[in-house]
Amino acid sequence: MAGKSLKLIVGLGNPGEKYARTRHNAGFWFADELARRYGGVFRAESRHQGDMARVRVSLEGGTEVDVLLLKPTTYMNKSGGSISSLANFYKVSPDEVLVAHDELDLPVGVARLKLGGGHGGHNGLRDTITTIGADFWRMRLGIGHPGHKDLVHDYVLQRAPFDQERAIEIAVNNAADVLPVLLAQGAEKAMNRLHTQD
Repeated sequence: MAGKSLKLIVGLGNPGEKYARTRHNAGFWFADELARRYGGVFRAESRHQGDMARVRVSLEGGTEVDVLLLKPTTYMNKSGGSISSLANFYKVSPDEVLVAHDELDLPVGVARLKLGGGHGGHNGLRDTITTIGADFWRMRLGIGHPGHKDLVHDYVLQRAPFDQERAIEIAVNNAADVLPVLLAQGAEKAMNRLHTQD
């Protein structure tokens, strides 16, 4: 099976130390983990309103794939401008973009890969869809749901208890583990690997 062409991986989150360990920043954790694994260093790209790193992902057989990592610094609800700016500059099509984000509709610690879909009330996805359309890949990182929609705002902007935070970190690591599979063998193999790890 042919690998999936990905040129840009985006982690969604809010900039600043205040938000660094909150549930809403799970996407940033994913981007940071990829940078750590593959030797990327984030640098501010003011014209693209984000922090960007370049990494080279090693695949089986010695092949390597160059990928851009992006953490928008616009705050969550304006993420799309940063993503579209970088994608347009590097001529990256929506189906070559993977956006990692926190997901209320998945249990804590579960990671799921999918192509396209709606925003599900997620402001970062909503703004991204507005700017580049809906046909991008998503890495959904489960943070659980507080039980009522009125509690969501405070819930996502809080740090999770230790056991939940650890579970989210494990999901981030599992998601990072399947990136080479996605690039080398395609989405079906990557989904099968990721979706049987719970």
